[in-house]
Amino acid sequence: MRKALLAAAVLAMTATPGFAQNYKFVIVPKAMNNPFFDFARDGCEKRAKELGNIECIYKGPVEHEPATQAQIIQDFITQKVDGLAISVADVAAMTKSIEAATAAGIAVITFDSDAPGSKRIAYIGTDNKEFGTALGKQLLKLRPDGGKYAMISGGPGAENLAERVDGVREALKGSKWIEVGGSPTFCNDDPALGVQQMTDLRTATPDLAAIIPVGGWPMFAPEGFKAFASKSKKDIDAGKFTLVAADTLKMQLELLSEGYANALIGQRPFEMGVKSMDTLLAIKKGQKVPEIIHTGLDVVTKDNVSAMLK
Repeated sequence: MRKALLAAAVLAMTATPGFAQNYKFVIVPKAMNNPFFDFARDGCEKRAKELGNIECIYKGPVEHEPATQAQIIQDFITQKVDGLAISVADVAAMTKSIEAATAAGIAVITFDSDAPGSKRIAYIGTDNKEFGTALGKQLLKLRPDGGKYAMISGGPGAENLAERVDGVREALKGSKWIEVGGSPTFCNDDPALGVQQMTDLRTATPDLAAIIPVGGWPMFAPEGFKAFASKSKKDIDAGKFTLVAADTLKMQLELLSEGYANALIGQRPFEMGVKSMDTLLAIKKGQKVPEIIHTGLDVVTKDNVSAMLK
């Protein structure tokens, strides 16, 4: 009788929120020097605090280094964390890492950048083909007259960025826009290099009519970006040179409001962080989760940038 009462008491305690099982979930960005991922971290930490039984750990390479990202994941496998949410820097490298983590019994999802052929359970983030298409359509809307354009990308092994590049090309196919040779360039998520590549593209093609960074990197170095755009400000104001960029971080919105860019297409990284925690928790509870969870896009121009800055 005493044993039965003790067992019932233990069961009752573990069924209450105060005794819910605790989990360690990790957000692994492509690069921690990319401010975009700070918002995913913030979403992760906020949701973990709300849920109470989750610890949100945020760690990735300082810079865009796929080999370092793979090593960090191996370290977390050794530590036996409960779940991983990975922004995939390189599909080939991460497919192996995801397989190793899965074999170790760790729940793995991707966010922001996917590895669709891997053993990840779900992807949370932008529909990247749609994202690229939106960037291209925005350029077409602003400049139906066309001209020469170039794109700047991040890492060459990132699936999400390749999809965005394809989306831009698809949107501009059959229009008067012509992509220059050597496009896209790859800045490896380095803001300063992104700005330098914009300068190099303008120098190499003096009649370049538009640049589309498929990630916000050049604008993440706001002073450098402003210095670049200032040299082309007359052309931007006259509609002869157009800058349509990805992402809508505060410094980008400020640059747009000051006339240093024409339009931004934004993602929702904070929501990616929140939904990553919810999804990993659902998986650990044995619940079925959707394989693809899209977080949506925001289109920002001079007409609505003030509202976005509030």
